[in-house]
Amino acid sequence: MNLNLSKPIVFFDLETTGVNIATDRIVEIAVLKVFPNGNKESKTWLVNPEMEIPKESSAIHGITNEKVVTEPTFKELATKVNEMIAGCDLAGFNSNRFDIPLLAEELMRAGIDFDMQNRKAIDVQVIFHKKEQRTLGAGYQFYCGKELEGAHGAEADTNATYEILLAQLDKYEDIGNTVDTLSTYSTHGKRADFAGFILMNDEDQEIFSFGKYKGRTVEEVFKENPGYNNWIQNADFPLYTKKVLKGIKERMSAPKSKMSDADKLQALQQKFNLR
Repeated sequence: MNLNLSKPIVFFDLETTGVNIATDRIVEIAVLKVFPNGNKESKTWLVNPEMEIPKESSAIHGITNEKVVTEPTFKELATKVNEMIAGCDLAGFNSNRFDIPLLAEELMRAGIDFDMQNRKAIDVQVIFHKKEQRTLGAGYQFYCGKELEGAHGAEADTNATYEILLAQLDKYEDIGNTVDTLSTYSTHGKRADFAGFILMNDEDQEIFSFGKYKGRTVEEVFKENPGYNNWIQNADFPLYTKKVLKGIKERMSAPKSKMSDADKLQALQQKFNLR
């Protein structure tokens, strides 16, 4: 089954200094852009993270401080990256929980106001785990019958992810082949932010997923404890999480629209079942 696209989709993978979305940085990014007509465009950049790369991270992806010291910073690459993904849906392996949130942080630090409006996200790992419970290398072997050469290199992982999704389309008819159906299937739950600090309840209200206010609506908490938002804005939370909470705060502070006399009359009639 072919991937049914209505607009370009970008498969991407990040190699980083660590796994903390708010504080770690990109050291390599690979982008594979697939167009509705099947054409592809790819680009890979090494990135100077402007911080020490821990030895533990270098041991995984093979990128050392010496390897990136003369490479451009992400701020220098941000415009090119943003232009390449503009107007595209996004896909990756564990991308909903890691790659998209971290990419958003880097873009926002570079002054680009990234968001997911009018985009869909497909997480190939979620499809894989729901169906087979394996790792990327095992998944590549399982779906494609190949050994993953260069694992933990952004370019190799990105291309493998794209090939796995195409194989999944052939294997599982029930997941569909459009971005909408794949995005829905590969999403664990509805989040208001990328990192999952703010979720959506069954009434589509934003709720906290952590701390002493876990499970309570953001608006309820902000009314009860107005200083909680200020604490989060000054703490070590992802920039996109702060943006979402700032938007909720602004929404709460916005003046309520006044009802016209006709609207008031209609409301009274409905309240008392008047005709």
